[in-house]
Amino acid sequence: MGRTRMELGIGAFGDASTDPNTGQRISEAQAIRNLVEAITLADQVGLDWFGLGEHHTPEFPGSAAAPVLAAAAMTTRRIKLSSAVTVLGTDDPVRVYEQFSTVDAISRGRAEIIAGRGSSVESFPLFGYSLADYDTLFSEKLDLLMRINESDHVVWSGTTRSPLNGEYIPPRAERGPIPLWLGVGGNPRSILRAARLGLPLATGFLGGSAYRGVPLAELYRRASEEAGTPPERRLVMLGSPGFIAPDGGRARETWWPHWHDFMTTVGGQRGFIAPSRAAYDRDTAPGGALFVGGPEEIAERIIELHAHWGHVRQYIHMDMGGVPQKDILRAIELFGTEVGPLVQAELGAGGLDPVLRPAAAAA
Repeated sequence: MGRTRMELGIGAFGDASTDPNTGQRISEAQAIRNLVEAITLADQVGLDWFGLGEHHTPEFPGSAAAPVLAAAAMTTRRIKLSSAVTVLGTDDPVRVYEQFSTVDAISRGRAEIIAGRGSSVESFPLFGYSLADYDTLFSEKLDLLMRINESDHVVWSGTTRSPLNGEYIPPRAERGPIPLWLGVGGNPRSILRAARLGLPLATGFLGGSAYRGVPLAELYRRASEEAGTPPERRLVMLGSPGFIAPDGGRARETWWPHWHDFMTTVGGQRGFIAPSRAAYDRDTAPGGALFVGGPEEIAERIIELHAHWGHVRQYIHMDMGGVPQKDILRAIELFGTEVGPLVQAELGAGGLDPVLRPAAAAA
């Protein structure tokens, strides 16, 4: 088995937060249109992947990844189009598969799914689910989604929805099962679940050290090997908040008020105090979890991170705290045209593509 190449990508929520510098915010509809524009540019500058998170808030109105990805499929040629994550506990696996197999058809085989519990819980009351059923909902629905993805006709029963008795679920993805990753935080049980199920692992960090989760990656690989998972499926992708500008100091100063406002909002929702400027400076320095800087330093940090994690995909999440779209687009351009070539020159642009099915033809 040859070496797997590194992929680079962007994660996004669809940000309609207030810009702390101007006091203005864009409409929720414009935030959705901005996502399509950003995905189109990411494809044009050579990035490999774009993932949309699921939230249901005024700040992050990107509540439905599939239609946004379908729209972007019509304006792109090669970039992979993914959820990041689909909050599976409050969705229906049949509908999730149908939506993403539709994206897959429009994009000619470029759809992916990251299924996860989600880092926030606003979808539970919104869709009529109880947090008391949090674990059962996710476990059963993940099992069903995996079965639907692998088989045209599914026989299944559980406690969280009506059974399936061999019904056909269209449209079927024409290149075989849609690549399905398990999105996890730092819970070892979730890591072991991914290994036991033979699913590639998607994880990331919001702050602190970029290396504190390395033992979890090692746990995942050991457990995957013990479970008999083939090497080409023992894959890890990492996501980190970040921002890129031509000059590293400028990048850090530009992004700080947006990051602080984002963390203040999230902290208010989840009960923690937003990190200080000193913590931000520490976390944006080499070894920190925030990938904020100039192209050369971001490339160096990705290369160093790969030496510890051995991951096959690195994505950066930039649209939070009301960052203007023009700044997001410039950062994406720098990521593709300047960071990407530096990373591939060091890690090699050859090797195996970390896709879990045959490559799609360009539209």
